[in-house]
Amino acid sequence: MDVFQKAAEFYTQYQNVLGYSTVSLLTVGIEQIFSSVVFKCPCNSASGNMLYGLSFLLAPAFILLLLGYTANAKMWLLLTGKCSQEEHCQCSSGRTFARLRQLLQMTAKASVAPLSWIAVALLGANYYECAASGSSLAVNYFCKENRTDCQTQLPKMPCDQELSAKIANGRLSLQAQSQLFGWLLIAAIMIMALISTCFSHCCSPLSYLQLKFWKIYSKTEHEVFETKAKEHATKLAERNTECFFEATDPAPFHTPSREDWRKISFLYTLNSQKKYYSMLHKYANTNIYKSTKFKEEGQDHIVLPLVEEAQAEF
Repeated sequence: MDVFQKAAEFYTQYQNVLGYSTVSLLTVGIEQIFSSVVFKCPCNSASGNMLYGLSFLLAPAFILLLLGYTANAKMWLLLTGKCSQEEHCQCSSGRTFARLRQLLQMTAKASVAPLSWIAVALLGANYYECAASGSSLAVNYFCKENRTDCQTQLPKMPCDQELSAKIANGRLSLQAQSQLFGWLLIAAIMIMALISTCFSHCCSPLSYLQLKFWKIYSKTEHEVFETKAKEHATKLAERNTECFFEATDPAPFHTPSREDWRKISFLYTLNSQKKYYSMLHKYANTNIYKSTKFKEEGQDHIVLPLVEEAQAEF
């Protein structure tokens, strides 16, 4: 039992690191499959080699970036309903800056898989070797003498080891360049990750232990919200289905209004001046008067808007 508890604590503490590591390992595995099974350099023309090599180096990275955006729930929280007229009226410079900062953070998270793909692909050197063999820089580098014949043979170099040995070990030179760029990219990523992490912790309005508590609270709140939302939706669906099949009047049922949903749907930014840990936490502490008013007036005002809306639709 202690082992499972320690494992759960370890996962909670290093959840982001484990998540990024898993994504990187999956990307490495997929890249190896593509490199060994799918990729075959055409070796027929300079333009063909460059286009084919660059497409395998960059196109999957771009697709992974889009998938990273799509899989991030905060992306949809940031975008949903923001093109409506009501939202346009509420735009402010402070809120726009906060959204840009959130978008930058989401871009950093979504870039883990694409950068992993490019780094591993450069270390493998197959894509770079194929693309570089069709570039004018490779022609200037390898074809200093007998330029015409060398320029014709250069695109065939990735598929012919003997030809590579004749052209000043061109294939080995391209592989060395690719691996050098790969290690430089990995070093740059690690440096940027360290700098951004240090900067975010340095500028955090919370202390280390309070920030740790906030992360635990955010994860727990999300899990509880998912459970309660499912229970609430189930009860509402059962009530409506019962009314339809048994032709009975709907029982009073309180459900959050559109304005309530809107209030908790903003991305929350930590602030040293505020004591809340999320928009839901803020809503619970700033809307207490509504629950008191609800108890005093009864539940009839909850049902009537639903009935009026249904009559308007029919």
